[in-house]
Amino acid sequence: MRVKYVLNEVLVGLWRNVTMTIAMIITMAVSLTMFGASVLMYMQVDRMKDFYYGEIEVSIFLNDDVDEAQRAAIDQAIDSNPLVKEKTYETKEQAFERFKVLWEDSPDFVNSISASSLPESYRVKLNDPEKYADFAKEIESLQGVRQIIDQRTLLDKVFKIFNSIQVMSLVVAAVMAFAALLLVGNTIQVAAYSKRREVAVMKLVGASNWFIQAPFVLEAVVAGLIGAVLGFIALFIGKVVLLDNKLQALTTILTPIPNGNVWLMLPLLAGVGALVSAVTAWVTLRFYLKV
Repeated sequence: MRVKYVLNEVLVGLWRNVTMTIAMIITMAVSLTMFGASVLMYMQVDRMKDFYYGEIEVSIFLNDDVDEAQRAAIDQAIDSNPLVKEKTYETKEQAFERFKVLWEDSPDFVNSISASSLPESYRVKLNDPEKYADFAKEIESLQGVRQIIDQRTLLDKVFKIFNSIQVMSLVVAAVMAFAALLLVGNTIQVAAYSKRREVAVMKLVGASNWFIQAPFVLEAVVAGLIGAVLGFIALFIGKVVLLDNKLQALTTILTPIPNGNVWLMLPLLAGVGALVSAVTAWVTLRFYLKV
C-alpha cells in the first residue's frame, strides 16, 4: 500500500510540474551526453595510442657519402641492439618509389625530385617505444648517420590536440552538470512547496522522514533516468550517423569506436544520472523541509 502511494505521488509530482520536469530532463540529457562523449573520447584516445604507438618506427637517415664500412657498422649496431624488434633497410630508389606514391596527386612536385636527392634509411621498430632515447644515444654517434627521427614525437602533437578536446568536453560537461544540479534542486523545491500542507499533516501524524522524502527523491531519479536514456540515444545516433556514415573517411585517421564501448555508456549514464539526481534531491529536502 505504501509503495503504491509513493509511486502514485511520483507520477503526480512529475505531471504537476511538467514544464520544470521537461526542462530538468533536457538539461540532464545534454549534461549526460557531454559526459558520455568525454568518457568515450578518453577511451578512444587510449585505444589510438595503443594502436599507433605499436606501429611507429624510428627512422635513421644516412649521409649521402656514407661508405660500405660505415653502413655495415650501422647495420651491425642495429642488429645487436636488444631494443630492436624489426629492421628494414630502404635504398634511395625505394625511398623515391615510396615518395611518388605519397605525392601522386602532385606530379610537378614529384618531377622536381630525383632518387639521388633522397637519403638511404633504416626503419626500426622498438620493443618498447618509450626507450627511444636509449636507442638513439647508441646509434647517433656512429659515422654515416645524418639524422634520427622518432615518429612518436609527431604523434604526440596529434594526441595533444585530442587531449585538449577531452579537457574541453569535461569542462562543458561540468558546467552542464552544475546547471542540472541547480535545476533539480529548484524543481524539488517547487514540488515540495506545492505539497507543503500535505507534508505538514504527514509530520503531525508522525510519518517517517523517508516516507515524506521518498516521492520527491524518486521523482528526481525518474527524471535523471529518462535524461540518461535520452543522452545514450543521442550518443548512439551520433556514432551511427556521423562516425559510421557522414564522417567515415576519418576512420583512416581515427580508429573506429566499438559498439561495445557505446553500449557501456547506458549503465554508466543511468547510474550517474540517478545518483546525482537522488543526492541533489535529498540534500535539497534536508534544507527545505527540515525533516
